Amino acid sequence: MRRRGVDRRPHDPEELVLYTAATTRLLAAAGESGGGFKAPTIAEFFPGVIAFEGTLFEFNRIMLVRVIGAVALCLLFWAASRRVSLVPGRGQGVAEMALDFVRVNIAQEVLGKDSRRYVPMLTTLFFAILAFNITGVIPLLNIAGTSLMGLPLVLAAWVYVVYLAAGVKAHHGVGAFLKSNLFPPGVPPVLYLLITPIEILQVFLFRPATLAIRLTANMIAGHLLLVLSFAATQFFFFEATGAIKAIGALSLAAGFAFTLFELLVAALQAYIFTLLAAVYINLSTEAH
Repeated sequence: MRRRGVDRRPHDPEELVLYTAATTRLLAAAGESGGGFKAPTIAEFFPGVIAFEGTLFEFNRIMLVRVIGAVALCLLFWAASRRVSLVPGRGQGVAEMALDFVRVNIAQEVLGKDSRRYVPMLTTLFFAILAFNITGVIPLLNIAGTSLMGLPLVLAAWVYVVYLAAGVKAHHGVGAFLKSNLFPPGVPPVLYLLITPIEILQVFLFRPATLAIRLTANMIAGHLLLVLSFAATQFFFFEATGAIKAIGALSLAAGFAFTLFELLVAALQAYIFTLLAAVYINLSTEAH
């Protein structure tokens, strides 16, 4: 496997497959005298049922992680805002800085004068996604609440509805909205045969779908890398024999490095999702 710089992380699907396959082959070769190495699989994201099996309220570990993340986020903001004052304390100051980041750097930067009505939605999106992403590196939780497609789809659907409603309202009707987005002015009519089908897919499918897929794929890749690194560490330290046991120190260091990088990815994906939501709303409302 070709070596890569320290700033490159195998998050792309092909790189992740190559990284995982090479590491698994090494571990399999090392475990001839032990119980063998069990590589992480997609089954990690479909845990067993905890309660209400076979009903509409079926509850598993990922749903439990989501509940914990939501409750923790609400408690943090409650604790920061329960004693609001003109001279903010440390907790209130941190909360205000975080809220201003979304309001100024995302909403006002992208939406301009129309940003105020969308600030509550964008703020909720950013901090909810951040909280659910961070659960992937918290001990005993160990999986991101956004690593299964259901939650990202719900969030993307929320953006989709607001995006369409804002566009219809801004253009004073469904017809005017469709005309502005599907038949861009200034284009020769003959090119509409090519442009309009592309715009239909982009407006009604690609924009909401890519929001959910991008977020889910990054969280899945990060979880698999962390599980692979720490499972390899346990295997090398406790099952492998001979000099190859020393590789456990390298896999442990890689696990900690990926953990720190995953924190960055968690924040970055929350920012990208929220920023694109604002961009899509702006594209929907502005006149071409």
